[in-house]
Amino acid sequence: MRLKPGALLRFYSLCGILIQGSQGQFPLTQNVTVVEGGTANLTCRVDQNDNTSLQWSNPAQQTLYFDDKKALRDNRIELVRASWHELSISVSDVSLSDEGQYTCSLFTMPVKTSKAFLTVLGVPEKPQITGFTSPVMEGERMQLTCKTSGSKPAADIRWFKNDKEVKDVKYLKEEDANRKTFTVSSTLDFLADRNDDGAVVSCRVDHESLNATPQIAMQVLEIHYTPLVKIISSNSWPEEGQSIILTCESKGKPVPEPVLWTKDGGELPDPERMVVNGRVLSISFLNKTDNGTYRCEAKNPIGRNSTEYVLIVHDPNALAGQTGPDHALIGGIVAVVVFVTLCSIILLGRYLARHKGTYLTNEAKGAEDAPDADTAIINAEGSQVNAEEKKEYFI
Repeated sequence: MRLKPGALLRFYSLCGILIQGSQGQFPLTQNVTVVEGGTANLTCRVDQNDNTSLQWSNPAQQTLYFDDKKALRDNRIELVRASWHELSISVSDVSLSDEGQYTCSLFTMPVKTSKAFLTVLGVPEKPQITGFTSPVMEGERMQLTCKTSGSKPAADIRWFKNDKEVKDVKYLKEEDANRKTFTVSSTLDFLADRNDDGAVVSCRVDHESLNATPQIAMQVLEIHYTPLVKIISSNSWPEEGQSIILTCESKGKPVPEPVLWTKDGGELPDPERMVVNGRVLSISFLNKTDNGTYRCEAKNPIGRNSTEYVLIVHDPNALAGQTGPDHALIGGIVAVVVFVTLCSIILLGRYLARHKGTYLTNEAKGAEDAPDADTAIINAEGSQVNAEEKKEYFI
């Protein structure tokens, strides 16, 4: 049978439209991430569809749904919506084994497919802190370990001490037996200090499956240490006749026993005026005999410690006498000045007298320089005439 040219042209046009329509049909999917135990929604859409069937299949290539018909007997898988433009299903109570690549197929010629990867997050278990023994003695080394299992991907562990993050820690990641999840641990290593007593050490686990709500384990530290002792005085300038109160402050764990007061290495010499009440030493009617070194000693089962206070009782009368000018000091200074002045005058007089005598003696030497004997006699006679004028008295 021979087709007319017009009919043949219409046939080719119809085929072209069918082919073009088929080429414009593409299934569209998106990757999905879900927390273990949650529900995953898989959606496949087709913008242009001429009543072509859609199908979802799992990573094992088992058909889950063909249009609105369920193909796999799994009560966790349900149909959400089925139409010519969309096929949506849900998988509840998702487990780690459900992770993988799911395929949406559009049964055109040829069949077109689109892949959607289902990622299942493993939720980390509640962390636990191990390695703590109570109490801990000051100076001992502490190693606290925080551990959590079942995370996928591996969780992050951070340490805090009283809400302040501690950076210098060790981190270890190990793959679990199922080869899907991880066990992570972190160790905090430090020396016990009295300032850490009562501090809260916390281990925090962060993971994307926790929706910004981290899991936290806490441990309160108990540190035992020797007493720290300090004496506080009620009077900074004690005077005779006054009273003074010395308070011995001691801090330690366990709480120190009642303190022991001593003076100069022995017992308090006057119990009637020196009264001890707990940590307080009261001394009334102070006098010079109270001067000395007072020691306060505190102890607990860990050890003992002490501190000292030097008491100096002042004379109020001596203090008042020092308020006016010191006449004795002024008199001493005047005497020294007068003595230095007299010495200077005497030395100056001796100096002038010595230089004047030298000058006259040199004048008398003229006879020794005469050229002959007659001239020398004449010079000598002239010298004798003026001898009375040039007479020198030496001291």
